Amino acid sequence: MQARCISRWDELAALAPEWEALARGVPFRSWEWLGAWWRHYGLAAGESSGRRLFALAMRDAGQRLIGLAPWYIQPHPVRGDVVRFLGSGDVCSDYLSILCLPGCEEAVATTLADWLCSPHQHADQPWDLLELMGVDAADGVTGRLIDELRRREATVDSQTAVNCWRIRLPNSWDEYLALVSKSHRKQLRRLERRIFESGRATIHTIATPGDLDHGLNIVSGLHQRRRAELGHAGRFADPRFAAFHREVAGQMLRHRRLRLTWIELDGRPVAAEYQLCGSDVIYAYQSGIDPEMLAEQPGRLAMIATLRRAIDEGYRAFDLLRGDEAYKAHWRAEPRPSLDVCIVPPHGPARLRQKVWLAGRQMRSWLREKRRRAESLMAKPNSRRIELSHASAEGRTTC
Repeated sequence: MQARCISRWDELAALAPEWEALARGVPFRSWEWLGAWWRHYGLAAGESSGRRLFALAMRDAGQRLIGLAPWYIQPHPVRGDVVRFLGSGDVCSDYLSILCLPGCEEAVATTLADWLCSPHQHADQPWDLLELMGVDAADGVTGRLIDELRRREATVDSQTAVNCWRIRLPNSWDEYLALVSKSHRKQLRRLERRIFESGRATIHTIATPGDLDHGLNIVSGLHQRRRAELGHAGRFADPRFAAFHREVAGQMLRHRRLRLTWIELDGRPVAAEYQLCGSDVIYAYQSGIDPEMLAEQPGRLAMIATLRRAIDEGYRAFDLLRGDEAYKAHWRAEPRPSLDVCIVPPHGPARLRQKVWLAGRQMRSWLREKRRRAESLMAKPNSRRIELSHASAEGRTTC
């Protein structure tokens, strides 16, 4: 088994033909998604961002690519060179992982740990912190890598992160309705009769590249309007985020991995869904609803339409992704635990940086708590003064 660090964009792009076999049908791990992310959040950011590729490719004796860690380095003034997944940050890519052929998890994790902790390799290509944020707690290759790094005396800090939520889909819509609560089932059937069966609603899906801009404009427009009503800027207000999705949506559409759908009610777009298609899972990535049409329950209409279609097409699951919002359990989604893992290599300078950073974090936490308590005391009436005032009025003293 051989591991090689890839720091040049053209070398990483050359792996694209072999990439898909490692992604295991998860769109967020695909070359289309992660390659587009680096173009917009790495290359486009320029040298001023300090970001540089740090992907580790592993090949077997026959030179077959069996593993790939799709990482980059982000310099930090205190923490040093921080290794993160491509796709991290504002884009909210879930289920990121070390890419690996099925059955090769142990070999890939061992080889990767050896490379990361080798004093020789570390001297040539140093790193100070490995951040694996929001990884699936059941991800086999990541779990093995964490164990291997612990054995090599790396410092590992693992904390529970926000869950992803997934609905296991039955074979028919009627079977799904039987899973939800009785009151919810009545509401869904009433909406189907009133909106869909009456002909008031029409469902539109982008099928050709020529229609892509129109569909994205509907999704982003409804998303922005809803977020503005809630007092937030909305994701598409960031030009880089919008440009990334203009590119990646086109690539996903060409590979039949994009499902861009909107519902028109009486001829007016009221709900839109931007979803990604995995091998047997639909991922509900982004959505938007018309804030002026909330009485018509546009979000619920979108869920009915997209869930029914996913069931009809034989998908086994519908993933609502990251976030512990209460509505997800209402639709019978189940939590999939995630972890935030920070790993410091077994080398002196990196450990010293981590200690300095932890000390600073503890100090900031202490100051925040002290300020919070001071503000709390300022906001509350001084009960001691009230007690003294009452005692004085009664001609008594109190200690």
